[in-house]
Amino acid sequence: MSALDPSSYAATQEALARCRRYRKEHGLYGIVDSAMGRIMLEIGAVGAVTMPADLGMKVRNHLKSKQRCGPVINHPRSGRWTFLTGPTDDSYLDTTLFSDLFRDCAAVALPGSHIVLPSPTDEHSGYRAWICPPDGDFRPDMGEVVSATRECRVH
Repeated sequence: MSALDPSSYAATQEALARCRRYRKEHGLYGIVDSAMGRIMLEIGAVGAVTMPADLGMKVRNHLKSKQRCGPVINHPRSGRWTFLTGPTDDSYLDTTLFSDLFRDCAAVALPGSHIVLPSPTDEHSGYRAWICPPDGDFRPDMGEVVSATRECRVH
């Protein structure tokens, strides 16, 4: 995309509108990367746990059986899902947890890192989409998602 490309301008405007909706309706305070038309969200007030899609499906079903699941992003090309959670905690410092999750190709996003929320361009291209869209500002606690991930591990 170039700055003079009309489709680039339209993609940026669509991303800005979506970003405003994420902020207003879901408390997801992302920013738009206008060069790519992506909506970037800094990890901190919102946490994230990423894992392979097959494990993600089990975790989603486990969370739904106990409560609401919370927002989940699908990354079809990489076969991964990202669960958005409440604020990050110090779990990323726990080496045992890190090892457990690493064995299953799962990880807790580090505070200060960024994830990309689905934008209209992503959805049209099949690059990124919601598995479970945000429901208001509900996000499960980080510990709940990590615990569900450990319980649903592929053995």
